[in-house]
Amino acid sequence: MRCPRCACQDDKVMDSRSTKEGAGVRRRRECLNCGHRFTTYEEIIQAELKVVKRDGTHEDFDREKLRRGIEKACWKRSVSTEEIHSLITSIISGLEKDYDREVPSVEIGNRVMDALRGVDKVAYVRFASIYRDFKDIEEFVAEIRQMGKSRKTDNKLAVPGKDHAEK
Repeated sequence: MRCPRCACQDDKVMDSRSTKEGAGVRRRRECLNCGHRFTTYEEIIQAELKVVKRDGTHEDFDREKLRRGIEKACWKRSVSTEEIHSLITSIISGLEKDYDREVPSVEIGNRVMDALRGVDKVAYVRFASIYRDFKDIEEFVAEIRQMGKSRKTDNKLAVPGKDHAEK
C-alpha cells in the first residue's frame, strides 16, 4: 500500500478489523519511511454493475463518484468518515443484492437520499438539491416542508399509546 504522505510502499499493519457484516477488512497502517498512520479498506469486488443514466446511456458504476457526492453533501456537517463509509457500503451492498448487472441512476440517487435523510437533514437537502436539480428557492422550501411533514408523521408513530388528538 502506498503511503498517502510520502508515497513509500513499505508499511506495516497496526490493526485489522472486520467491517460490518464481515464484508471487508479495515486496516490501520503505519508507513515505515515517514511514520504516517493511515486507514485502508479491503473488500470483495462483486461483478461490475453498469449504471443506466437518465438519457439511456450506460457507464461503469463508480464507487468513488458515489463517495464524492456523499462527502460533498456532508461537507462541514457532523457526519464522520466512518458513517460515510458505512453509508456507501450499505448502499452498494443493497444495489448488488437487488440488481444483477444494471442499475438505474435514479435508484442510486434515491437510495443515497434515503440514507442521508436518516443521518443528517442538511446533507440530505444538499444532495437532493443537486440530484433533483432544484431551480429556485421555492423548490428548497417545498422539500424542507415535505421533510417536516414526514417528521411529524414519524413522531406520531414513535409514541405508542399516546393519543395525538389531545395536543
